Amino acid sequence: MYQYTDFDKQFVRNRAAQYRDQLERNLAGTLSDDEFRPLRLQNGWYIQRYAPMLRIAVPYGEISSAQLRVLAKIAREYDQPDTELLREAQEKQWALGEVPVRGGTPVVTNLKFGYGHFTTRTNVQFNWIPLVKSAEVMELLAGVNMHGIQTSGNCIRNITSDELAGIAPDEIADPRPFCEIMRQWSTLHPEFAFLPRKFKIAVNGAREDRAAIGWYDIGLQLLRNDAGELGFRVQVGGGMGRTPIIGTVVREFLPWDQLLNYIEAVIRVYNRYGRRDNAWKARIKILVKAEGQRYIDQVEAEFKSIALIDGAPHTITQAEFDRVAASFVPPLLKRERSGADARLHEIVRADAEADPAYDRWLVRNVAGHRNPELRAVTLSFKRLGQAPGDANAEQLETAAALADRFSAGEARVTHEQNLVLPWVHQDDLPELWAAARKAGLAKPNIGLLTDMIACPGGDFCSLANARSLPIAEAITQRYQDLDELYDIGEIDLNISGCINSCGHHHAGHIGILGVDKDGKEWYQVTLGGSNGSNLSGTATPGKVVGPSFSAAEVPEVIEAVLDTYRQQREAVDGKAETFIATLKRVGIEPFKAAANAARFAEKEVA
Repeated sequence: MYQYTDFDKQFVRNRAAQYRDQLERNLAGTLSDDEFRPLRLQNGWYIQRYAPMLRIAVPYGEISSAQLRVLAKIAREYDQPDTELLREAQEKQWALGEVPVRGGTPVVTNLKFGYGHFTTRTNVQFNWIPLVKSAEVMELLAGVNMHGIQTSGNCIRNITSDELAGIAPDEIADPRPFCEIMRQWSTLHPEFAFLPRKFKIAVNGAREDRAAIGWYDIGLQLLRNDAGELGFRVQVGGGMGRTPIIGTVVREFLPWDQLLNYIEAVIRVYNRYGRRDNAWKARIKILVKAEGQRYIDQVEAEFKSIALIDGAPHTITQAEFDRVAASFVPPLLKRERSGADARLHEIVRADAEADPAYDRWLVRNVAGHRNPELRAVTLSFKRLGQAPGDANAEQLETAAALADRFSAGEARVTHEQNLVLPWVHQDDLPELWAAARKAGLAKPNIGLLTDMIACPGGDFCSLANARSLPIAEAITQRYQDLDELYDIGEIDLNISGCINSCGHHHAGHIGILGVDKDGKEWYQVTLGGSNGSNLSGTATPGKVVGPSFSAAEVPEVIEAVLDTYRQQREAVDGKAETFIATLKRVGIEPFKAAANAARFAEKEVA
């Protein structure tokens, strides 16, 4: 993991101190709410549907055990609404008719607190921290080099990558040093603090795109040219929302040392010509789509200007790359066992190897590694009764302990809202499985239907049109049989509560989008989306299968779609083809017909 310098640490501490001063002035009435709003947003503090929401940056997903323990402390001691905040939330739910009433008192159903939430962009969010305690939380975070800087606002947001960065067997080059260099360059960049809209960058260093770079404002793919030189293929203008667009390749090969100069050109042109009169048309994807080659020509001209006139000031030197890359050297792992430990280890191994659940876990939750002695292990945070990506204090502490014991104190937050332990010795797998299973974090469902992505939706977010979490729970309840999940096979199911697409529904093999219709919650279903991985193929948005469905109809529709897949699939090399392969082969029409038939059948039963 990148080791913060004294400058980095002081910078984060100073920012926390500045925030405390701003908060105290706001609470004292000398800084108005309108004046305070941009200041808290610059530190990741939103006011959501019922309470403040804090978004904490986890650059390119790397998180230490010490940081996980601080997140656990925040979940336990601070993500707890005070009496007044909870009462106001209850009254809002009651007024909206979202909860049953018993004896004149609303029965609150979804106001759960004491959880951190892993997001699709590898950040961590909390939904119930009272604003009066927010400065205390920022100081706690600063103590472990964490913050919420640039997790909000029209600036360059958290830079993301593949959770297997630096360890993947198919890796061309480690993207993490470049991610860190970009993080340092973009933090409080004076020219890019007020862009037309928020701006997101993703970097992939492997042959398989596990970072979904086609969906980002800038997507960077590491590669080598015919001469063996390292560089990037640059895509610009990807994005979801109301207008899902896959990024356009603007450079087939960019030498690695010119990365910052070229990105500066890309964003300068956007900053100059991006629309500021319409928030829905302000993202760079709209500019690239509208201008096409003219945009690319402007970027190339700006890039030449940066080199010729400015002297290419942000050229990455070998010395600077080496300085940053030194933080990403693989850790030294001790393998010594005492006699008693060795005997216990063999007992645990024998018990694990005799359990069929262990074999399933090895297949679904354990991935290969560049070091043949090591493995990357996913801890599943998808379970019945808990929202996808949520982790309570105990689970966060357990994850920290597992990271210390088995992964050199390091974990990775994944796009799929789980945690990966990247440095697990293969000899430790039985003991890790036993410990993770005891904690409820070893469910062998990674990549399967119940390993779904879901945003917090209308239960928390003021922008949402509908609730995501009850839909996720209903589908999870219906598909608890592991044998059935394994029969269905690998599939991406993504749920968003609104068109902002925080649940990345456009990229799901099955996508569910909450929509508002006459003031009521309805859901659109899309099929055939892709994030660009080898399983899914080229990144592409899904297609809507029909009119919107009610919440009660959605599980029936999903079941009808999956039943159609099982009827239509064929065997390929002795194995059943995947859902997405079947969909591409037979087309959307059989699935669309089944989904709409399920809708009408549900109405007839009702």
